[in-house]
Amino acid sequence: MSAYFLWVKAFHIVFVASWFAGLFYMPRILVNLAMVAPQSTAERERLLLMARKLYRFTVFLMWPALALGLVLWLAYGVGRGGGQQWLHAKLLLVAMAVAYQHACRHQLKAFERGAVPHGHRWYRVFNEAAVLLFAAIVVLVVVKPF
Repeated sequence: MSAYFLWVKAFHIVFVASWFAGLFYMPRILVNLAMVAPQSTAERERLLLMARKLYRFTVFLMWPALALGLVLWLAYGVGRGGGQQWLHAKLLLVAMAVAYQHACRHQLKAFERGAVPHGHRWYRVFNEAAVLLFAAIVVLVVVKPF
């Protein structure tokens, strides 16, 4: 593997870890939004501002993570030869992570409209999805179980 691809891989890891850090924290803000008392306008607006900024930042991190992953995918010749099932599973999980990112945006939009779509317990469970996705992706990449 050339030094170029080592740099690509290193930055891919940095952007993926940073993107997921945002995905770990966004639902925590949603938990807090779901718990805000209706009369606490200042707290609600502060949390909405934090959520908007975090969402934009995670989108900013998602695109380089995906682009660098695509470079690696093309460089390693995906689809050539056997033993790539782990990678197909990983790509499915990455698609689910992108869908999770959009689900966070959908929830944020509902709060911006003044709705409280779910209770704080629902958002606590929702928060765990990003952790499970990240753990599964890492296991697939490192262990390559199939």
